[in-house]
Amino acid sequence: MDVPFPRALHTVLDSTDARALAEFYRALLGLRYRDGDDGTGPADWLVLTEGDGTRVLAFQQVDDLPRPTRPAGTVPQQVHVDFTVPDREVLEHHQRRALDLGATLLLDRTDDPDEPLYVDADPAGHPFCLFVA
Repeated sequence: MDVPFPRALHTVLDSTDARALAEFYRALLGLRYRDGDDGTGPADWLVLTEGDGTRVLAFQQVDDLPRPTRPAGTVPQQVHVDFTVPDREVLEHHQRRALDLGATLLLDRTDDPDEPLYVDADPAGHPFCLFVA
């Protein structure tokens, strides 16, 4: 019997303000809300998609969420998302956008000749990486 493997649908990020975090990633990545999720009121589950409807990220409302303390590690990160760009100029453009949207710089490793990158925290504290690939 040829049984298909499970496949990833989307990555889910917990947040004490799911709408605000979804808005951050919607603006940063140029995504759109799944049909029915684009209201402005509070929501406990939101999904962002590509233009063709492919799911990318989802956001789940939680009551409490300690912020990861990366790089110190007293509250470890559980997961992080990596985003790639084609070159350094585009990296700098999107890093500025991320900071303007409310991200916090955690690590600047743009001096790495093989893989320049930034590690940022989104407004809820989830680390994510922007790098040239």
